[in-house]
Amino acid sequence: MALKAFLLLLATVLFATTTASSHDLHEELKIKAAYVQSQAPPPLPIVKGPAPPPLVTKPPVVPVPPVVKPPTYAPPPKVIKAPPPAPPVAPVVKPPTYAPPPKVIKAPPPAPPLPKPPVPAPPVKPPTYAPPLPPVKSKKDCVPLCEQRCALHSRKRTCMRACMTCCDRCKCVPPGTSGNRERCGKCYTDMTTHGNRSKCP
Repeated sequence: MALKAFLLLLATVLFATTTASSHDLHEELKIKAAYVQSQAPPPLPIVKGPAPPPLVTKPPVVPVPPVVKPPTYAPPPKVIKAPPPAPPVAPVVKPPTYAPPPKVIKAPPPAPPLPKPPVPAPPVKPPTYAPPLPPVKSKKDCVPLCEQRCALHSRKRTCMRACMTCCDRCKCVPPGTSGNRERCGKCYTDMTTHGNRSKCP
């Protein structure tokens, strides 16, 4: 909206300036015309000249065909050989002048760092070992371990069936309701279903 207002204002200013300049030019032209008329010389009297003589008609002239001369052959121009070009003159190369290398000022060696007092080492905690897994000798030993493992599972029957199979084959059930599968070794972690998914929960 502001752009439209600006363009309208600009057009108005241009129109006003052109009308003013054309009015001034018209007035100036009127003044010049009046001045030229006042300075013009008086008109000269018209003098009639003598009458032109009567025209005499001449007989028509018959054109004469031009005489065609046989072509004359000029001898071929002599070929002037140009002198062989002079061998190029190699420019004189001045040997470079080497400035002596600037002197290197050696900085004084830094002062040796002050020895830091030894930091006492933190006390080493003895490694904590996970409690050993309960031994699995038969399929009956798998039942309480798998019930504990599948306690929070959404599909408890499916979990129990897979857990019992893995426990029977690997003789191990990981502790807790999830994770810790590496505690039972590769037999438990690498067992897969027909769909190539991890079988053991």
